Amino acid sequence: MPQQQQAVKTIAVNRQARHEYFVIEALETGIALVGTEVKSLRTGAVNLKDAWVEVQNGELVVQGMHISPYEKGNIFNRDPVRPRKLLAHKNEIRRLSQQIKLQGYTLVPLSLYFKRGRVKLELGLCKGKKLYDKRASAAARDAKRDIDRAMKSQNRP
Repeated sequence: MPQQQQAVKTIAVNRQARHEYFVIEALETGIALVGTEVKSLRTGAVNLKDAWVEVQNGELVVQGMHISPYEKGNIFNRDPVRPRKLLAHKNEIRRLSQQIKLQGYTLVPLSLYFKRGRVKLELGLCKGKKLYDKRASAAARDAKRDIDRAMKSQNRP
């Protein structure tokens, strides 16, 4: 029986992360949330811009991720920027913490999405870009845009 395609609904993407860092490796993790946070995520009320991930006591913890309080949730709403635990295998956590300590990489949330009804966080093992790297990537992006524009105008009758 062929495997069905998995429905993935993107909630938020951290565009600034790809601008500020080289993404060495991406990893899909689960995230421990409460019910009102999930309802708030369904409305898209989340900000990944200032978020980062730390390894604390052998666990991955996302810090600085802002999930707005659910409008219809009363006493069950939690602190919008509380630390949230990420769900990953112990071996993956060990390997990531070694990479962070030895090579100076950073763990940055890249995107947040629903997959089969569960909230997943795409985590990036990243290395910081220097200013000249950012300029080079911007120049490459502009050159590609100019080439695409020229190709489009050449193909018109």
